Amino acid sequence: MPPVKQKNRGANVLVRTLRDAGVRQVFTVSGNHIMSVFDAALDGGIELIHARHEAATVHMADALSRISGEVGIALVTGGPGHANAVSALYTARMAEAPVVLLSGHAPSNQLGMGAFQEMRQADMAAPVTKAAWTCSGADAVAGDIARAIRIAHSGRPGPVHVSLPSDALEGNANSTTVPTTAEFSPSRALLDAHTADVLVGRLRHASRPMILAGPACMTRRGRALTTALEAAAGIPVVGMESPRGLADPSLGVFAELLAQADCVLLVGKRLDFTLRFGKQPAFAPRCTFLQIDAEEEEFERSRRALGERLAFTALADAFSAFNALTQQASASGPSHAAWRAEVRAAIKYRPAAWDHAASAVPERLHPVQALRPLQALLDKHPDAALVSDGGEFGQWAQACLAAPHRIINGVAGSIGSALPYAIGARCALPDAPVVAVLGDGTFGFHPAEIDTAVRYNLPFVAVIGNDARWNAEYQIQLREYGADRLVACDLRPTRYDLVSMAFGGYGDMVTDVANMAASVERAHSSGVPACLNVMIEGIAAPQLKR
Repeated sequence: MPPVKQKNRGANVLVRTLRDAGVRQVFTVSGNHIMSVFDAALDGGIELIHARHEAATVHMADALSRISGEVGIALVTGGPGHANAVSALYTARMAEAPVVLLSGHAPSNQLGMGAFQEMRQADMAAPVTKAAWTCSGADAVAGDIARAIRIAHSGRPGPVHVSLPSDALEGNANSTTVPTTAEFSPSRALLDAHTADVLVGRLRHASRPMILAGPACMTRRGRALTTALEAAAGIPVVGMESPRGLADPSLGVFAELLAQADCVLLVGKRLDFTLRFGKQPAFAPRCTFLQIDAEEEEFERSRRALGERLAFTALADAFSAFNALTQQASASGPSHAAWRAEVRAAIKYRPAAWDHAASAVPERLHPVQALRPLQALLDKHPDAALVSDGGEFGQWAQACLAAPHRIINGVAGSIGSALPYAIGARCALPDAPVVAVLGDGTFGFHPAEIDTAVRYNLPFVAVIGNDARWNAEYQIQLREYGADRLVACDLRPTRYDLVSMAFGGYGDMVTDVANMAASVERAHSSGVPACLNVMIEGIAAPQLKR
């Protein structure tokens, strides 16, 4: 006979706590240490999305969290399963995505004895998370989950890791205490009205003020807050989340205007490599900086770069800061209308020549030709999502396409996450189009997740720009070392459409721009995960200048 299930088994407590927190889906890959959680989930009202690689589970949770605003949960086994997942935590950390990675772990009573897959997991995850620790036992499970969710959402959002020893999951919890709503709720550092008024006043007295927002503000909710502040203050508010920083092609020629700013307010935006550390020529030498951040250490980082040019700092989380600034700005009305219009025109700028872009290579499309037909699909639904991943082709996508939700690889600059991102986005948006744009190099990281999408009926349209090479690295070699020093960047013109079909998805190959729009429509109408293998000319990412 099967064993009698313990009502307060740690695994059951875990599932109940997640459900109480509003979690309905967990992205996972199975393994010895967490099979008790799989068992508990059967009766616990939690759906397990069983992926094919542990890193993919974190990417899926990352995408879901960025779209829904809720914490995304990934669950993997211990040892090598945990190690596989850790790299994806860095991407989530730099994207400021509230993710919780739960990893099985060798039993506590065997630690130091050579237990199966024993590893210092929390130490491994610590550098790429906001917090990481090992659960002490079954009685600590509920509190640890509530704490992890609270930390992931508090201050600057980001990933948290908890290792769960198998004896904590399989043992019986003596405590029946259930975390309260407050224990799940994030702590907030609020910006007070007086400080908000001082900051708005400083911006109004500048000639060309600018407000820059960090990655956490690039979600739909965050963009609504930035838009509201810009409307109230009349001062341009620009979000930044790209590893290409000021060269982000989705920002047009914004860098030209930023270099003219005389006062810049950073709201949850680190003064890092994406802003050239505040130095010339990215910023005018007399430009002063104001900064609001949830982390004190960011002020010290900025002071090291700026010295006395950092004129004012305030400790607060970004979302509360936007609300407070908007209230104060609304009281005095908008200003700087001409400057704001100039900045918006710069961001919108795209070369007129793109309207006539064409490939110089037979049976290949220019990236613009491959991408612009996708906009019609993204315009079909108010909740459509665009996923953009990869090197040069991904940058073309960010320049050519817009959607209510956008998920890119973020400040980490990693690649390979597009297909898992598409699955996470589909889970968050069950009825809206999800379009993933990725290069052929990127496709090779997680192609088996097409199988995951097929098994769970999570359709999306993936457009693969196939130039048969690692084009970002190719362009670096070409630029830095010359055409006679190109090495190890070539790929084969693989039929990725057939790979998709082999996993049960839809596939189509496009070599003629005349077929692109119809291929997109067929892929979307297929109702299954679909991959369009689009043969493109290998062109460098756009470097926009007027």
